Amino acid sequence: MTQMIDDRRAKRTVFILVLAQAIIGAQMPMIFTIGGLAGQSLASNVCFATLPISLIVLGSMFSATPMSNFMQKHGRRAGFFVGATGGIIGAAVGAYALYTSSFALFLVGSLFTGIYMSAHGFYRFAAADSASDAFRPKAISYVMAGGLAAAVFGPQLVKVTADAFVIPFMGTYAAVLVLNLVGMGLFAFLDIPLPEQPKEGDRPSRSRWELITTPRIAVAVICATVSYALMNLMMTSTPLAVVGCGYSQDNAADVVSGHVLAMFAPSFFTGHLIARFGVEKIVAAGLLILAGAGAVALQDVALENFFIALILLGVGWNFGFIGATTMLTMSHEPHERGKMQGMNDLIVFGGVTVASLASGGLMNCSGGDAVQGWTAVNLAMAPFLVLAGGALIWLVLRPTEELTH
Repeated sequence: MTQMIDDRRAKRTVFILVLAQAIIGAQMPMIFTIGGLAGQSLASNVCFATLPISLIVLGSMFSATPMSNFMQKHGRRAGFFVGATGGIIGAAVGAYALYTSSFALFLVGSLFTGIYMSAHGFYRFAAADSASDAFRPKAISYVMAGGLAAAVFGPQLVKVTADAFVIPFMGTYAAVLVLNLVGMGLFAFLDIPLPEQPKEGDRPSRSRWELITTPRIAVAVICATVSYALMNLMMTSTPLAVVGCGYSQDNAADVVSGHVLAMFAPSFFTGHLIARFGVEKIVAAGLLILAGAGAVALQDVALENFFIALILLGVGWNFGFIGATTMLTMSHEPHERGKMQGMNDLIVFGGVTVASLASGGLMNCSGGDAVQGWTAVNLAMAPFLVLAGGALIWLVLRPTEELTH
């Protein structure tokens, strides 16, 4: 009976988080669609075009541990309010920076947006907080599925708002501000209990080093980092590559929209696949699909290649990231979640920061044209896929009793 009550609460939480993912989460595909183009219009050197996106991820990385600790102490709802506030400030500063043509100020706004992105990253963990073991992978998957609406809504909103004002892209940042205000209203309905304190007889809380050196946790973090970082590496440079190869901004928005749809559409069944086949097999499938995305992108720069490659990229990210997240939530105790989840997102978004920084440099400064830059971006994926794949194979071959100790 207690477990049934827990899952009822978890399902209500999932419903609210799905709405949040769909509405307030739309700002992420919006910003990733125009961030590089807006940065390119403001930066004195095109090699820094994707620096605003890198600063968003950097802000998220720096916010991850404090945000996780804050949620551990004050609850998920308070943390999500803080995240939405960061999104409001970031959008307002970004709009003003475009108005004043200040690249430096635009970067400051991007850092504040990173606070929202950090809080957004904890939606998936919040979904699992009060869920039963059986419902947990489905809860995470359903919340991620809320991004499907964001995938449609966000890029289409870019088309409506990008040129709404005389200053390009300023209207998009005004729309992002409104989305964060709506999100604050949604979070008022969240009811997620604070984590239980360890009871007598429970395993004592492990140190950060003990947690990160646990084989199952280490591999989960590696696979999550590689999946997210490579997705960001390729996605960040896609608008620049599409426009650089002679297509329109609307074409770029459509490609990104298809990609984000592919990121979240599989979430309706990813949790079921994990329950049926096991988390390791789904993570492995995700890494293979990410490799397929790079292979398709290297074949040609025809518009259909961009679409197919970015769709594969989205599906690969979904399997790899949701699988790794599920693996992580099954590998630590409730009283360790603030410590472990914050450390996980610090590492994940650290990798994503490096990837987004590398994306602009590889795209704009590694060759004579957009085609050579796009080729460099996709070739850069290979060693990291080998790393994650090797780690996963190492985990599977280890004795079971060693995996969580």
